[in-house]
Amino acid sequence: MNELIVESARPVTLVGGGQATPQCLHEALILAPLCVAVDSGARLVLSERIELAALIGDFDSVDGADLARIPEDRQHCIAEQETTDFEKALMRIAAPVVLGVGFLGGRLDHQLAALNGLLTFPHRPCILVGLNEIVFLLPPAIDLPTQAGDTVSLFPLARARGRGTGLTWPIDDLTLRPGGRVGTSNAATGPVRLEMESPSLLAILPRRLMQPVVDLFAAPDAARWPAPPG
Repeated sequence: MNELIVESARPVTLVGGGQATPQCLHEALILAPLCVAVDSGARLVLSERIELAALIGDFDSVDGADLARIPEDRQHCIAEQETTDFEKALMRIAAPVVLGVGFLGGRLDHQLAALNGLLTFPHRPCILVGLNEIVFLLPPAIDLPTQAGDTVSLFPLARARGRGTGLTWPIDDLTLRPGGRVGTSNAATGPVRLEMESPSLLAILPRRLMQPVVDLFAAPDAARWPAPPG
């Protein structure tokens, strides 16, 4: 069993070494003030003089000078190579929602690995923040404060079925799956409600919806997926 490293009653910002700007980081910290980094994500955090609650990863990409600036009791080196640094952190953070900065953009293989991490740990809600969009695994049910014309792209990481209202092209009675039908470039006709049968469908929304979506995940009555068996 993996022991928790960070437990918080408020959202947590998790910083990776991918594409991220200081502005993006500070905007995330307004919503999720406790800051954790994985490996080379420490560079951006330290450069902005932000206090790190923890550094998690295998430490293969963190700069030695950066590491020297972080108290040893906040360094958590996890040497196994069965999981990515993002997954190492996500499985060890208990919070209403994690806001992931620096996991989109940059290397495509790292982005794909992060998306796979969302699927692997559906009971750890996480919103990945890009320069223009946010990405997250849809919970069992969610009401999104979208406006008519907003892009609502839905992409299945596994077989996905659900139902909803407020979409230009409804997903009711459809089976979405990789290698088959997907739901990209859908659009809202107003507020959107989605209900899913399983944790398998990504939502990709405009970045301006970051704050209301964080609030939805952080709500005490937010619908959540159980931890996978085993």
